Amino acid sequence: MEASDVQLAQLKVILQTFSSSTGLKVNYSKSMLVPINLSDDRATFLAQTFGCVLGTLPFTYLGLPLEISKPKIVDFLPLVTGCERRVACTSAFLYQAGRLEVTNAIFTALPMYFMSTFCLHKTIIKQIDKYRKHCLWRGADINAKQPPKTTWEYVCLPKKEGGLGVLNLKTQNEALLLKHLHKFFNRLDIPWVQLVWEKHCSNGTLPGTRKKGSFWWRDILKLLDSSKGLAMVHINDGISCLFWEDLWLNRVPKQLYPELFSFAKLKNISVRGAFDVQGPATLFHLPLFNIAYW
Repeated sequence: MEASDVQLAQLKVILQTFSSSTGLKVNYSKSMLVPINLSDDRATFLAQTFGCVLGTLPFTYLGLPLEISKPKIVDFLPLVTGCERRVACTSAFLYQAGRLEVTNAIFTALPMYFMSTFCLHKTIIKQIDKYRKHCLWRGADINAKQPPKTTWEYVCLPKKEGGLGVLNLKTQNEALLLKHLHKFFNRLDIPWVQLVWEKHCSNGTLPGTRKKGSFWWRDILKLLDSSKGLAMVHINDGISCLFWEDLWLNRVPKQLYPELFSFAKLKNISVRGAFDVQGPATLFHLPLFNIAYW
């Protein structure tokens, strides 16, 4: 939320109303106010107003490392350590099919929570894959050196294509992050979605035209082309659909009418904006000057 004492007071009123209606006591001392780009005096004043302690970045929330900059490799070491511990716990008496189930049910599932929020470093994915390979081919013996029976790319193929159906972590990471773009463009009733629309897209500027923002939002926008290649837009009010760039006429209008697109003045205009303008002269550079009519 914004560093506003008015908003903070309103939040406290909501909590007090909840406390009165449920009979539950709100323990403000368990809350923490973490300021971002705020002076120490202002942060202290807001914390005292709310009645909570003052925290600092970075910190861990629900197991996830939170800070202004992108988490470093060292921040994901607890995840890597957890995978390493479970390699030693893998039963030496399991057959190949059992080790495959352990690989999918445990080692593949462990990073899912992190991958739903962050774009994992290649180094982290490589290390987790190392433990997954060890579990699949060698079992509990951490010092075993048996070579794999086939390539990892073949293992990650679906079973109907002859693989073992082990998830590719990089692809799975991208798929999980794509869900955030789905939430955003459908303007679901989620606080961060409403915040981005109101603060950064109220003037008609849509993501993709300006890839700016936090490290998290920039990582999400890197998948924008993939999202547009997978989804077709169903026009409602046209605010969240780009007139030229998005798939809404069974094909992308820029590809369907390339010559017409070359005369477009507003190449990043939304469908709503295109239908609201007055006359074609606003949308296009006319190919003929006035002198050409003489």
